[in-house]
Formats: sequence, structure tokens, C-alpha cells
Amino acid sequence: MASSSLINSELARSPPAIPMPTPPLTNFKIGLCQLSVTSDKTKNIAHARTAIQNAAAQGAKLVLLPEIWNSPYSNASFPVYAEDIDAGGDASPSTAMLSELSRLLNITIVGGSIPERSGDRLYNTCCVFGTDGKLKAKHRKIHLFDIDIPGKITFIESETLTAGETPTIVDTEVGRIGIGICYDIRFPELAMIYAARGAHLLCYPGAFNMTTGPLHWELLQRARATDNQFGEVLATTEHEEAIIIAEIDYSILEQRRTNLPVTKQRRGDLYQLVDLQRLNSH
Repeated sequence: MASSSLINSELARSPPAIPMPTPPLTNFKIGLCQLSVTSDKTKNIAHARTAIQNAAAQGAKLVLLPEIWNSPYSNASFPVYAEDIDAGGDASPSTAMLSELSRLLNITIVGGSIPERSGDRLYNTCCVFGTDGKLKAKHRKIHLFDIDIPGKITFIESETLTAGETPTIVDTEVGRIGIGICYDIRFPELAMIYAARGAHLLCYPGAFNMTTGPLHWELLQRARATDNQFGEVLATTEHEEAIIIAEIDYSILEQRRTNLPVTKQRRGDLYQLVDLQRLNSH
């Protein structure tokens, strides 16, 4: 019966889950930068630069920026502030700064997100830079924020933005990271796919509004962490600008998953999570 249960648990993930690789390091500091944004892109870039430097000066080896940190958050602004990330250099001063700092400070940067122009399309895009300053991954927001709450908030991102097509998981100097952007966090399947791909860490840069944000933002983070046994709240802040430094200890992941072996108790005979990208690449 025990072997049958194990077979069933493996069938709950298609293709079968990938074990977490041994991380490059077990303990490190993470820095989360919460920033205010102006209509001046040059000032926004300089402001983000200072925040990253401050986080690194406090020992952070992984630094995160928020969603759309170089531009006001509006459909009118996205086309104006968008950058050609693939062209780089002067065509993308925001990512050029991230590349430079990751190399100079010897840190990994999950660069929040900026509006990206690619051909005739715009995306909400997160770039991940390694300690060598090279672009390691680019995640385009998969789930666009199209919402209409009468009398409170209406925002239709799809009026200007195109949805990304692929989940993004990247091996970095601080471990394997699954990337989402803000509204992506509402969809548990994405986090479950990242867990099944052996992620050590999930990063969701966000810019939640003040209608749904206070109710849901921390709750959703805790839910995704609990669903996939990623841990507990280590640090938090309010809505003002802040740099949060916290200690990441990957050994806790293994300990909790050993003590509560959820992955070995799933019922693949009753339900299944299908990772279509991995399945179609086989």
C-alpha cells in the first residue's frame, strides 16, 4: 500500500516533479525595496539605484524591486516609458542600471518590472540579473490585471499590455527562483508549477492597489507559501517607502517538507497538475 501511495503521489504532477537541487548557498540576506514612483524616469532610475545600493550595503545578496518602478502605473504611461530590453544600452536605461549594479555589487537582482516594448507589443516584464551583470531571465506578466469593481476601481491592463506566454524559473547564485508579477500571485497553479520544478524561492514583485491590496496582498503571499511549503512571514512593512532586510535559510524548507511530507501524500489517482511547457518539451 505504501508503494501504491508513492506512485499516486508522483502521478499528481505531470511530468513528475523535479527534486530541489542543492542550492549554491543555504543562508543569505534578501533585500526588498519598496519605492515611490514619479513621472520623471531619470529620477526613478536614480532612486532605484540608491535603494539597491542601500540594500547591498546591509548585506543583501538578493535584491528585489517593485512592479513598474520606472513609470507611473497607468495605461497612458506604459507606451511612453516602455523600453526595448533586448536592445539594451540606451534603449533600456532601466535594465542597464540593473546590469551595472548587479556586477559592481556582486549581487543577484530581481528587477521588479518595467514596461517592455517588443516590436509593436508592450509587456509588463521582470528581468533577473546575475552577479556577472548578465540577464539571466525575463518574465512577462502572464495574468493581466483586468478588473472592474463599480464605484471603487476599474483598470484594464489588456488595453495596452500583452500577456506573457511562459512561466519563468531561473537558476541564480542564490538558488532556483520562480518569478511572477503581482496579479500572477492570485493563480496558485503557477506557484505549484514552480514548486514542481524545484524552486527554492518564489518572487512576485507587485504594485497592489489600495482597494484589493490591503485585503489580499499578504494573504495571497502566505497562501502560496503555505500551499507549497515555502515558509512563514519573516518581515513586513506598511505602505510607505522602505527597505526590508531578512535572512533566508533554505534548510528550513527541507526540514518542514520532511516533517510534513505533503508531496508524498498527493492523490495522483484523483487529481493532477499538468505543466504543459515541460510536457510539450519532452
